[in-house]
Amino acid sequence: MLLASLSFAFMGGFAKIISEVLPGVEVTFFRNVFGVILVGFAIYKSPLKQKGGKPLLLLFRGAMGFMALLAYFYIIAYLPLGEVVTYNKTSPIFVAIFAYIFLGEKLNKWAIFAIILGFIGIVLIAQPQSASFNKYDILGIFSGVGAALAYTSIRELREYYDTRAIVMSFMGIGTLAPLLLMIITPYINPPKELDFMFAKFVMPHGVEWFYLTMMGLSATFSQVMMTKAYEYTKAGIVGTISYSNIVFAIFIGIALGDEIPNLLTIFGIVCVITSGLIVALSKDKK
Repeated sequence: MLLASLSFAFMGGFAKIISEVLPGVEVTFFRNVFGVILVGFAIYKSPLKQKGGKPLLLLFRGAMGFMALLAYFYIIAYLPLGEVVTYNKTSPIFVAIFAYIFLGEKLNKWAIFAIILGFIGIVLIAQPQSASFNKYDILGIFSGVGAALAYTSIRELREYYDTRAIVMSFMGIGTLAPLLLMIITPYINPPKELDFMFAKFVMPHGVEWFYLTMMGLSATFSQVMMTKAYEYTKAGIVGTISYSNIVFAIFIGIALGDEIPNLLTIFGIVCVITSGLIVALSKDKK
């Protein structure tokens, strides 16, 4: 899991570099193309074994995962890498909420405390001016919400679909949707508020192809290592170690020119990590 976290942080670093010249929607496209090729080859070598029956939920999982990733890669060009990763790691907080709403899971006192602590952390990281969040912070929070909705849907989907089909639903939509958005952009006039979704395709050149390739490979390696980690030990332990990617991301971000986080931001990050650990460990204990 430490290797997965480090690899995920490097993925963010490569994405941050390439986001200076390519729009977020295009970065999302290239991020998923690698996954489609690899997962598609795995399915070709070993056909899917599943009963199916939940196509709309499968589509929902893919759409939410894509939107969360799109928000993630858009804000990575505007916010420090450590903050972006922290926003994404708020997903366990929202998973607890959605599991309570949609799956009927109970919230004990520790889970409620964790949710409150997590929201305090979000506010401290965003440090909203005039009691309002800016666009980038809102999209950062959505990256956590969207990921949480995707993860929550997986709990039911795994009873009906092969894991590779669930992954392909995310990566397939994450490849086709950005491609469609880039194709239609020259023919429409989208509002400025939706510029994170619409952008013209920019052809990468030279070293940019290297950054895109390394981003895709590090993301894939991270997924493989994380999957292996969950196979070998308890989810609570793996979930705890996964928060190391925030620390890795902060140092990589600083190396790429991000400012050192101020005390309020650091305290907010600690609150988010602590809330996630409480949720992970309480579930593991249960």
